[in-house]
Amino acid sequence: MIIAPKIRGFICTTAHPEGCAAHVAEQIAVVKGRGAIANGPKKVLVIGSSTGYGLSSRIAAAFGSNAATMGVFFEKPAEADRCGTAGWYNSAALEKAAAAEGLYARSFNGDAFSDAMKAEVCAAIKADLGQVDCIIYSLASPRRTDPKTGEVYKSVLKSIGQPYTNKNLNTTSGVVDEVTIPPAEGDDVKNTVAVMGGEDWEMWIDALLAENLIAPGTQTVAYSYIGPELTWPIYKNGTIGAAKEDVERVQRTLDAKLAPLGGKAWVSVNKALVTQASSAIPVVPLYISLLYKVMKAEGTHEDTIEQMDRLFRERLYNGHPQPDEAGRIRVDDWEMAPAVQALVAERWDKVSSENLSELADFDGYQSSFLRLFGFGLAGVDYAAETDPNVAVPSLKHE
Repeated sequence: MIIAPKIRGFICTTAHPEGCAAHVAEQIAVVKGRGAIANGPKKVLVIGSSTGYGLSSRIAAAFGSNAATMGVFFEKPAEADRCGTAGWYNSAALEKAAAAEGLYARSFNGDAFSDAMKAEVCAAIKADLGQVDCIIYSLASPRRTDPKTGEVYKSVLKSIGQPYTNKNLNTTSGVVDEVTIPPAEGDDVKNTVAVMGGEDWEMWIDALLAENLIAPGTQTVAYSYIGPELTWPIYKNGTIGAAKEDVERVQRTLDAKLAPLGGKAWVSVNKALVTQASSAIPVVPLYISLLYKVMKAEGTHEDTIEQMDRLFRERLYNGHPQPDEAGRIRVDDWEMAPAVQALVAERWDKVSSENLSELADFDGYQSSFLRLFGFGLAGVDYAAETDPNVAVPSLKHE
């Protein structure tokens, strides 16, 4: 099969196995090039481990700290006439790279929100690792089935209170236009919090605690984003923001639950980057394109792997987490630097379809998006036939 990118709206419906493997290899090289993470974790569970920040967290732990890693995700292998998902290929590449270095890596494919998945993972930790000493929560899903009631919740990307109108970048056409986002109605906020809030994070920690699977001193981290005021109506003050507030509520609850073990729960506020989740949020792609231009010129641009390596190396495991006034770790600090934000805001006011290439890094945005699916990686022959049937070694039965 010759696999080319097929883009529909803000998703790519194809993924290239060799390209995804190359992308994983690039991330591993970044981490290894920075040397070992001193005092890093050794037994790590990543919930939502197949793409974006979750994948990079697993890579940073495994190849920066020689950690045994377990990853939980919901991805699809190849079928007769269809390639697998990027997250499937990423996880296959990670496991193979880990095995080559003698590192334990085991994956679980299914509904991370379910009691059955929690029980399966807990049993595997008990059998293989005994306990874990780091738990990363990085799930991104549009829906969640409540494991207790069976109710299905669906998240929405909406403002709260009033409609929100602002500039937007059509990532298919490269046109800067305007978008109006309707306000939440009915149970929109409640449902979005149920999907993207902290309840499931707490359920995971409770399940692990109940089986005595959390080692003394364990740290658990969930990821968030705040961003500049121009994105607040759709993000911080929108339905997503309500869910992130709930994550912070749960962080405080988990702090108390982990205290007897000398453990700690954190919310890490990360930089705006092109991920499968962020590309779906109106307004944000234009902001990211402007931000990339500014930060690349300044020499402070980071992708997910640099962010997660810095989180592990300079915040979680060096004794200096540097929390903000709300107790959050901020690895969005370079993004939110006043000089960076002032220049982005100035260009936001000026940007149009005509000057997009001058003021923003739309090419960089598109390249980052395609790389998520294994396209545009150096050294990969995209004109050659490739076998889409790639096994994740620990999931060979699927």
